[in-house]
Amino acid sequence: PTNMATRGINLSPSPVALAFSQIQWDPLGSLRLTAQETALLRMAESNPIEYTLADSRDASMYARVLLKLLAEAAAAGAGMGQVSKITEECEEQKALDALDADPLGVVTHYAITKLYNIITTLMEGNGVTVNSVFYVGKEGVLVDQWKALLRILNKGGKGDAFAQSGAALCLALVLTTACPSQRTAQSKSGSGKVRPTSYASAVEPMEALTAWIVSQLKSSSGSTIGLAIPAMTALMGATEARHLFAASGGIKYLSRQLRSGGKKQASSKTSSDKKPKTPASVQQLYELTFCLWTMTYELEGSANIRADFAKDGLAVAALTELVSIAPREKVVRVAIAALRNLATCTSEVDPGPAGTQNVNGAVFLNDMIACGLMKAIDYLKERQFTDPDVVDDVNTLHKLLVNNYKELTRWEVYQNEIESGHLQWGSVHTEAFFKENARMMEGSDGDFKLVKVLIALLSSKDEDVSAIACYDIGEFVRHYPNGRAIAKRLGAKELVMPLIEHDNPEVQRHALQCVSKIMVQNWEYVK
Repeated sequence: PTNMATRGINLSPSPVALAFSQIQWDPLGSLRLTAQETALLRMAESNPIEYTLADSRDASMYARVLLKLLAEAAAAGAGMGQVSKITEECEEQKALDALDADPLGVVTHYAITKLYNIITTLMEGNGVTVNSVFYVGKEGVLVDQWKALLRILNKGGKGDAFAQSGAALCLALVLTTACPSQRTAQSKSGSGKVRPTSYASAVEPMEALTAWIVSQLKSSSGSTIGLAIPAMTALMGATEARHLFAASGGIKYLSRQLRSGGKKQASSKTSSDKKPKTPASVQQLYELTFCLWTMTYELEGSANIRADFAKDGLAVAALTELVSIAPREKVVRVAIAALRNLATCTSEVDPGPAGTQNVNGAVFLNDMIACGLMKAIDYLKERQFTDPDVVDDVNTLHKLLVNNYKELTRWEVYQNEIESGHLQWGSVHTEAFFKENARMMEGSDGDFKLVKVLIALLSSKDEDVSAIACYDIGEFVRHYPNGRAIAKRLGAKELVMPLIEHDNPEVQRHALQCVSKIMVQNWEYVK
């Protein structure tokens, strides 16, 4: 997916874009512009951008003046004024009022917009390149002025949304061009002589940008995450950046965002309220899923990345939920493609350190079965997809899941489901199943690990999971010799009791039955 990432990335227009043409440079003394720099800004305004960028020296100087504008405006307090509070696109008069009230805020938006235009124009052209403008000297070292972009990001939550999103995206596009994987792609595409570019000079800035993106993903606000998506998508275009993202814990936080976004979509579908309070937009879900799918291309070559995807079964659970709620075909398409990559990955290239779990496609398939993907895939097989790739992915996954399921005993299916924490009503949550398998609950070490997991799941926010945990604990108590004493000793009764007064009648009913099974010697008689 190397170049796909850069294709779908756009910077939304600045809300105050209509004021740009009215900026007066001379009165803005705090920007400390020289006469030559002011002249260059005016020349760039009066000519097409391709003309300004046709000469390597003009292009470099123009980029540096724009970075200087950002640095000087930030030093003079830009980013906290009136412009930072405007989020909707303004009509001309409102934009001009903002220019009067907060000229440095408008200058910041102007400089970021022009920088973005420079970078995207250079990426499309055949002459002057991003590398020749932003990397200097014989070694091709990143220009020091890049720090102006990072300063905008580090203003934190109080900062200006357009400025933060734009600065992050510009930085991502400049930094990925230095990655060796991208340089190889450029030389293969025959784009002339590739000048030296120091990847070493881009590593630290890329780490700082990645840390900022991951911190946005940790946030629970959809708008905050939206700021980081364009830059994150741009970084996904380079293998090196994907590895940095994984090393910063990105897979976990990306999966977590997808799960919460998918749940909001599901609840907004079933909710009678037409306007849910904070729906994750389908477009945002698509972009986040796209990034997770891109990360699956690193599975084959990295044991660490496979381990990150396997951690807590979070990624598989998030993707399975997306496939189940199927918000739009494009979301299903990338989610299914990611699941296929997970199901087919091997550990041959990088098996990982000795003594650690060997994570490969079989591990992910077990997680998929535990999360109920088979049911969702059966439904998708009935749907008419326009994209033949989706049909192929669905059929491949169906075949792999069926073959894997055949090899699992019913007990293994149950064990996987409990350990994944994603409980769903089915044939393993029945009296017949517990009659046959209650003894297995001891575990190989005799520590009743699964009973402990079920007790922990009583506190789940998912009401179905709580209800099923109540049922399973009750059935364990009935069918395991001395099960009542073991459940009490492990603290089941204290956690089930409050659920008798739960708002959900289904949870109430199962909690009451569970407590009765723990308290009453002969449940059959009471029943």
